[in-house]
This record gives sequence, structure tokens and C-alpha cells, in this order.
Amino acid sequence: MFSPPFTPPSDVVQHLRETGFAVLAPEAVAAWSGCPLNDLMALRADWDTLPPDDFLKDGGRYRRRRHACFVLEGGVVQPVPHRAHWQPVEYNALHGGMERWFAPMRPEVVDQPVWGQLLRALAAVSDAVFAPAGAAQAWYTEAHQFRIDTTDGIGRPTPEGAHRDGVDLVAVFLVAREGVKGGETRVFEAAAPGGQRFTLTAPWSLLLLDDARMIHETTPIQPQAPGGFRDTLVVTCRRGGFQGAPQGERATAG
Repeated sequence: MFSPPFTPPSDVVQHLRETGFAVLAPEAVAAWSGCPLNDLMALRADWDTLPPDDFLKDGGRYRRRRHACFVLEGGVVQPVPHRAHWQPVEYNALHGGMERWFAPMRPEVVDQPVWGQLLRALAAVSDAVFAPAGAAQAWYTEAHQFRIDTTDGIGRPTPEGAHRDGVDLVAVFLVAREGVKGGETRVFEAAAPGGQRFTLTAPWSLLLLDDARMIHETTPIQPQAPGGFRDTLVVTCRRGGFQGAPQGERATAG
């Protein structure tokens, strides 16, 4: 396994601007976000309750997930009514063009103070990297809890292959990894031949991506022990509205 190219928390914005991505160790995530690592670790149990993803078009049974949406502006986290996740086929050739209604994230997670703080940290880095200097910016944020398991022998974290998501910022947190091999993260420049490969293994390590500049994927996992799995939290921030919604849509609080 290749070790992640970790970035100090003080260099996150600069590294994102210069290279299009940044990788943080768990302690750096805590320092950068202002979220105590123990509070983040306490969210981990909710991944044991994820229901199956019923929309996998490859016929697989290896993915479980929940989904929630928020609007962030000026440090305020505004939950929005539960909505479908939608991507165009240009960004997701396997599942694009479909309304996918996943189970909502549970209040036991999204009502935690640490959850709001984590989203505010992602909105702040999005402001610093993508927003015009001094401009107020609303961030349309989608959060996805994933469990990829090896019940059928192979689990595919990115069944659509190397891709972009059609947003501004992508954040991939490794929440847990038990009894598996594989799961290598690969990031490539969209307009150049450069790229890196590494494996996230420590709970609450983080990959941040400038989605317009970088293509990413994670290789399949295989079991090293019965019941092996890989848990992640993926959060995206996008300007102008959610994908699949009218430009500039402002949802009301739920």
C-alpha cells in the first residue's frame, strides 16, 4: 500500500489551490475542522444501521447508504427537505439521469453539534478556494454515508469508475476499514497526465478534491476476514443549487 501524502492543517487551502487536492490525517482533520476526534469517532456506530442501496445497476448487493442535503451560508447550516440524489450521465455514466431516493440520514447524526461544525469547516474551505474574495456564497451540500462490504466477495466503492461529481468540493472521509484488502484511492488531473495513488487506513482521515480539476476513484475491496467492510462519509459542496434543481433554487428548512 502507498502511504497518503498528508497535508498539515494550516496548508489545506494552499494545497487545494496549487494541486487540486489535499489529504489530512485524523489529528489534522480535528485541528482543521475544530471537531474533537473523539466526537467524530462517536458517529461511527451509525454506519452499522445503513440500509441497502437499491439502485445499483450492476446487480451488486455490496453497498449500503444514507443521504441528506443542507444549504450553508454565513456559518448557518440549514437542513432541507429530503430529496433525491441526481447526477447527469456526463458525471456518472452508470447511474446518471436517475432520481435515486436513498434513506435519509438519521437525526441522531445530523443533530449532533460535531456534525454542524464539520459542515461549517467544509463550507469555509469552499469559500476560501472557490468563492470570489469577500463574496457571500451559499453552498448546496449533499452528504452520503456509505458502507461497502465483501459479503459477495468483491465490494466496489466507485462502481462508475474514475469520475468527477459535478460539484465544486468533494470531501471523502474514511470512517472505518475492517477485514479488507484493496480500496486504493486514485486521483488524476483532469487536464494533465499527473496523478497519485494511496490507501486511506486511519479512521477519519480525509481526502479533499477540487472536482473541476481532479478525477477520482477507489479500487475494489476483497475480504481478508469474514464480514470485511469499508465505511466512508462523502460530502459535496456546490454553488448555484443542487444538481437536478433549477439554478439558484433555495430550499426551505425541513
